[in-house]
Amino acid sequence: MLGLSMARLFASAAASPTIKVEVLPYKVHRIEAPSNVVETNVEELMGFYKLMYKMRRMEIAADMMYKAKFIRGFCHLYDGQEAVLTGIEAAITLKDSIITSYRDHCQHVSRGGSIVSLMAELMGKQEGATKGLGGSMHIYNRKNNFYGGNGIVGAQIPLGAGIALAHKYKGEPNVCITMYGDGAANQGQKYEALNMAGLWNLPAIFVCENNHYGMGTAEWRAAKSPNFYTRGDYIPGIKVDGMDVLAVKNAVAFAKAHALANGPIVMEMDTYRYHGHSMSDPGSTYRTRDEINAMRTERDPIERVKKLLLTNGVDAADLKKIDKEVKKEVDDAVEQAKLGKIPPLAWLWRNMYMAPLGAGMRGVLPDEYHVPAFDPSYKS
Repeated sequence: MLGLSMARLFASAAASPTIKVEVLPYKVHRIEAPSNVVETNVEELMGFYKLMYKMRRMEIAADMMYKAKFIRGFCHLYDGQEAVLTGIEAAITLKDSIITSYRDHCQHVSRGGSIVSLMAELMGKQEGATKGLGGSMHIYNRKNNFYGGNGIVGAQIPLGAGIALAHKYKGEPNVCITMYGDGAANQGQKYEALNMAGLWNLPAIFVCENNHYGMGTAEWRAAKSPNFYTRGDYIPGIKVDGMDVLAVKNAVAFAKAHALANGPIVMEMDTYRYHGHSMSDPGSTYRTRDEINAMRTERDPIERVKKLLLTNGVDAADLKKIDKEVKKEVDDAVEQAKLGKIPPLAWLWRNMYMAPLGAGMRGVLPDEYHVPAFDPSYKS
């Protein structure tokens, strides 16, 4: 699975010559910056390229399936931000935990979930990651320490502090990565969580994915201080080029070591989403097409890795082969997901402890309500 394959990238580090890459210097708050010279190799870069391209193709497929009405409801895409998650996974293990917002498709796959189960979940099929009951915003994988997928803005932040507390309470040498956007960075619950994490020296890494727009509101219109890495006050912070997977990998490895030894740290990833906030947002009313195109041309995370590979002797034909294989894998997964089954009506009450007293659940169509039988055994 992809999460395991990311760990194997390090095991193969000695298999090819070391490549040294200078990334943008880190900006820091209450801590000394790590070196901005990062070591990598062709095998690792190939793994990054394949994973990020897979994320990109998945989100493009989700966009197409949403427009074709195979996917309904809320749907938030991650294309453009792939380097953040890929770099994080390269610096941690599956024993470390991740919790994020409703922009959670790629975390499911990076944590070892299949593309089929992702697409089936987006389509509301019982073969989905959460049995077709969670949809786009509520994907979850307890086995590999992925705690969602949270639909309420900022709600995952105190939960992430709690997961970090669990790691510390159990004496585990692991951290919790709590991911949130710049739009959630002004939430009061975030500062309560930071305070508790600081008091108890929890192994918590709070990652602000600053894509510069909270829905359609630019960061400077919503935050008096958009330097999110400094806003932990007494908690150290670091700002990272979130469009550079190597910069992210290096910074997260540094942050993990700090969190295990000293307690929480705030990371700000300077990144960008290509799509709008969600599928109902065209993404062009509050920013210009020129801005979006400039980001794609100058800072695209996949193209950055591709250039490094070509510079270091990889044949362009090999990368095209990967592109073709990934596209087929995603296309096949979509078609397989389409064949999935709709969950039975009784599952609408699944995970409820008491009968809902005849309550109805609203359906897709106007004035459509379902009143399924309550089955606490889940056998129906």
